[in-house]
Amino acid sequence: MTAETLPQLLIERAQAYGDRKIALREKEFGIWRSVTWAEYLRHVQQFCLGLISMGFGGAADTVAIIGDNRPEWAYAELAAQAAGGKSVGIYQDSIVAEVAYIITHSDCKFVVVEDQEQVDKLLEMWDQLQGVERVIYYDPKGLRNYTEPFLLSFEEVEAMGQAYEQAHPGLFAQRVAAGRGEDVAILSTTSGTTGYPKLARLTHANLLSMGRNLMQVDPLTAADEFVSFLPLAWIGEQMMSMACSLQVGFTLNFPEEPETVQENIREIGPHVMFSPPRIWENLVSQVQVKMEDTSRFKRRIYDWALPQGYAMAEARFHGKQPGRGLKLRYALANALVLAMIKDHLGLRHLRRAYTGGAALGPDVFRFFHALGVNLKQIYGQTEVSGIAVLHRDGDINFQSVGTPLPQTDVRIDPNTGEIQVRSPAVFLGYHRNPQATAEVLVDGWLHTGDAGYFDEAGHLIVIDRAKDVMTLPDGSKFSPQFIENKLKFSPYIKEAVVFGGDWPYVTTMINIDMANVGKWAETKQIAYTTYTDLAQKPQVYELIRKHVQQVNADLPLSARIRRFLLLHKELDADDAELTRTRKVRRGFIAQRYAHIIAALYGESDSLHVETTITYQDGRTATLQTQLRIQEMAIDG
Repeated sequence: MTAETLPQLLIERAQAYGDRKIALREKEFGIWRSVTWAEYLRHVQQFCLGLISMGFGGAADTVAIIGDNRPEWAYAELAAQAAGGKSVGIYQDSIVAEVAYIITHSDCKFVVVEDQEQVDKLLEMWDQLQGVERVIYYDPKGLRNYTEPFLLSFEEVEAMGQAYEQAHPGLFAQRVAAGRGEDVAILSTTSGTTGYPKLARLTHANLLSMGRNLMQVDPLTAADEFVSFLPLAWIGEQMMSMACSLQVGFTLNFPEEPETVQENIREIGPHVMFSPPRIWENLVSQVQVKMEDTSRFKRRIYDWALPQGYAMAEARFHGKQPGRGLKLRYALANALVLAMIKDHLGLRHLRRAYTGGAALGPDVFRFFHALGVNLKQIYGQTEVSGIAVLHRDGDINFQSVGTPLPQTDVRIDPNTGEIQVRSPAVFLGYHRNPQATAEVLVDGWLHTGDAGYFDEAGHLIVIDRAKDVMTLPDGSKFSPQFIENKLKFSPYIKEAVVFGGDWPYVTTMINIDMANVGKWAETKQIAYTTYTDLAQKPQVYELIRKHVQQVNADLPLSARIRRFLLLHKELDADDAELTRTRKVRRGFIAQRYAHIIAALYGESDSLHVETTITYQDGRTATLQTQLRIQEMAIDG
C-alpha cells in the first residue's frame, strides 16, 4: 500500500531501517546524540497515544508547537497527524499578541512548548486561550516549582501513551492506517505582510507531492545530511525536514543552540541546504568583514582569487567552456582561497543549496557561485507548499527563479502581469477565512500576487509583489526590492526600504548592521554608545554614502537614490515592521514612518523623530533623536 500521509511514511522508514540507520541527530551539552528510525517511530507512537488518552484525535483537533528545532517538535507534529488531527507551528520569537492570535484562531486543544520562556508566555495570556486544555513542555529546566494543573512534561505524556497502549494494543497502527492524503496535515502561517498571518490548510498530499517533485529534479539519498536550523513554523523548513526527509530517509541534524548554528553546520558538513536570503546575505557579510580585518597580503590574494571565481561562474552561467588559462587560475584560486572560505562557512560538502522566501540579490547570488557553491533560486509560497519553480543544475540564471517543477503549471495574467500557479501542491484554502480563500483560489489557479514574466529561455523572472511595483515620473517601472537587495550586498547595510512611485524620485531608509559597523568603528577609533548613536555618526554616513553611490552606478538614471537616511532603530518583527521571515511590511512602514518619508522628499537635511518600540513581553519604550538626511550627487 502506497503511503499517503507523513506518519505512514515514518512507519515505512522505520520498517526499512529500524535501528540500523540514524534518523535524527541533536547536539546537547556538546555531544551529538542520535535517534534511529525505530526510536523515532516509538517516540511518535507514545506521544500520539498520550494525546489520544487525553481526548485528542478528531480532524478538527490541533496541536500548536512553539520552540527551537528539536526532535520533540517532529514527534509532536507527527503524533498529532497520526491521531487524526493536525499541527500549527508558531515562531518562537513571536510576541504575546501573535501567539494568542494563532492559538485561538487555529482552535488549538494542546500546546507543545520548548521551555520556561514559552510557558511563561502562555501563562501571561492564559485567560485569552479559550479551548486550550493542556500545555506540554519538553525542557523542564526552571519549571520544577510550577504548579498549574494544565502543565505536563513531554515525558509524562509519553508515559501516558505507553500505559494507553497496554490497554489498547494496535490502536496506533489503526489510526495511522486510517489517514488519507486529503487530510489536513498542518496549518502553516503565511508571511503576514498586511497584518496577522493567515493559516494555510496544507494536506499530506500537498506536502508529499511537492517533496516528490522536488526530489525528481534534485534527487537526495538516505546517506545525505541536512541541518534543520530555520524555524519549523516556516514552510521552507517543513518541506525539507518533514516532506522530503520522510520520503527519502536522509538524516536531520538539530543544532545545539541558535548561536551555534554556524559551528554545527561545519561539524556536520550538510549535502543540501535551504535558507531564505537573509542567511546567505549574512554569510556574505561575514566573509567581507573578515577579509577587511585580515592582513594586507591575505587581502591581496583574496582580491585576486575572487575575480577568478566570478569569471568561472560567468562561463558556467552562459554555458561556455572555460579556457585552459581560466581553469588553471581558478584551480589555484580555489586551492588558496575559495575552498577554505567554503569550509569555514560549512559549505564544502554541499551539492545543492537553495534560497527562497524572498528575492536574493544578484550580487549575493554571483558571490556564492564564485566560491563554487551550487546555489539555486526557488520560487514558491506557503500556499503552494513551498516550491513551484526551481533552477535546474547547469541551467542557472541569477536574474530568474528557474522553470516549473513537474506537475506544475505557471501562467502570467496578460492584463495584470500576475503569476498564477496550478499544481497538486496548492493548498485547500485559509483556515476560517473563506473570503481570502476565494480571492486567491480561482478555478484551481493560485493567484500569487507577484508580478513576473517568462524570458526567452522559459525561465520565470519575478519582478516584485504586484502591488509594490512602482512607476517613476518618466513612466519607467521599477522594483524597490531589486534596489534593496543591491544595497544589502554591503556588509554594513542590514535592511533597506526604498520609496518612489508617486514621488518625484527614489529615496531610501537604511538600517546599518550593528555588528559590522560597530567593528568598523572600533578599528577607526570612533567612540559610540548605542545603535542610535552609531547610526548618526558623520563617519558612518560617509561609509554608507559610498555604498549607495556604488549601487547608483548600476541603476538607470530615473531609479537612482537621491536622498537617504540611517534609521535610529532596527526594523523589528516585534514592532510589526517585518514579518517573522524578515519580509518588509511596506504598508505598515509607510504609515508608521510617514513623517520620515515626507522629510526625505522635503527641503530639510534633518528631522526630529520620536517613536515607540515594543519588547517581546509587550512592554514599550519611547525613543527620541535627530536624524540626518544625506543628499546624493546624481551623475547624468
